[in-house]
Amino acid sequence: MTYPAATGDFRPVPHAPQASAEDRSAVIDLEAIRHNVRRLAAVASPAQVMAVVKADAYGHGAVPVARAALGAGANWLGTAHISEALALRAAGIEAPLLAWLHTPESNFAAAVAAGIDIGCSGWELERIVAAAREQERPARVHLKVDTGLGRNGATLDAWDSFVGEAMDFQDQGLLRVVGIFSHLAVADEPERPETDDQLAAFREALAIAQDAGVDPEVRHLANTPATLSRPDTHFDLVRVGLGLYGLSPFDGQSSEELGLRPAMTVRTLVAHCKDVPAGQGVSYGLNYRTGGTSTLGLIPLGYADGVPRIATGGPVRVGGVNYPVVGRIAMDQMVIDLGPLNVSAGGPSVLGAEAVLFGNGDDGGPTAEDWARAAGTNNYEIVTRISPRVPRRYINEEPPTEDPASGEPRP
Repeated sequence: MTYPAATGDFRPVPHAPQASAEDRSAVIDLEAIRHNVRRLAAVASPAQVMAVVKADAYGHGAVPVARAALGAGANWLGTAHISEALALRAAGIEAPLLAWLHTPESNFAAAVAAGIDIGCSGWELERIVAAAREQERPARVHLKVDTGLGRNGATLDAWDSFVGEAMDFQDQGLLRVVGIFSHLAVADEPERPETDDQLAAFREALAIAQDAGVDPEVRHLANTPATLSRPDTHFDLVRVGLGLYGLSPFDGQSSEELGLRPAMTVRTLVAHCKDVPAGQGVSYGLNYRTGGTSTLGLIPLGYADGVPRIATGGPVRVGGVNYPVVGRIAMDQMVIDLGPLNVSAGGPSVLGAEAVLFGNGDDGGPTAEDWARAAGTNNYEIVTRISPRVPRRYINEEPPTEDPASGEPRP
């Protein structure tokens, strides 16, 4: 089944022709999602798992990924914005759900009405309480302390007062302090001491909250890298984002080495194939010229589809061979140099052949990490930026049935 690439406010123009998922697509393997949840849950046990599905599940599709993750054992869902959480509720998903990034215009009343847990750093507290009064329903809040990342969260200096204010509102029946949380800054660099400093600060914040009478359901600090490398940060709940999608958070360690499976494959078809002479310039700026007689393949994906414009040299796999992109990546297309195929003289043409930008790498093909290196960024950005113009196609939507004799999943 094919779903629209965006699950929030994106609405295709009525009757406008849509790209075919066979023409180009981001193929999402939901069994890979389920595998990754099971793997991360085993590492985190006895802590629960929150599947972070913000940013349309890092470009993978929030609703289908959320359902797959919950079916595989995730206990919670996490989003950045309330609007993302409301879209999940509108899709019929009733699991515990936390949203933590707000502005003064965020719809706290809708969050309270929908039973969405609200992350709170301090300034939001009065607005959350006002929403609870309006809805005549106590709000569920997670108090956030800044242990060193320097983004959201109350400072340790303000923490005691903040907790006290929240408990006053809890005593009035206007809210329930469900959780206490923070976020790590350098857990993807396990050798750095700042994670120890943040853990110590988090423990101090928990002690202050306990003295104030807070009895939270969940304390959570660990992200994907800390889930995999720092069991002392697990507490009651771990928040897994990147690992959910099968990508490694560590330089020098592959997904396979971590027991994870990349879930997204971005692929298309070669749109044109032609022989050119030596010295042929390619794409805007003519920064690349062929070194000899050669065959060029046109790949119909570009920066409007989320391929980084600066990622010249990124690999594209055609016919079992990885070819680097040559010349500048344009809005809608890019070019690979296939070498001298001599198509005009009856040599093999790759017109219409499948072209894979990245996938799970099992067959020696390119990965999101390869494109991240070409673009000078990280694998998070590569998958998240694949645009709604690229249709999402889902495979393995139903979990495999279990063999009653062995207890193992049937293929």
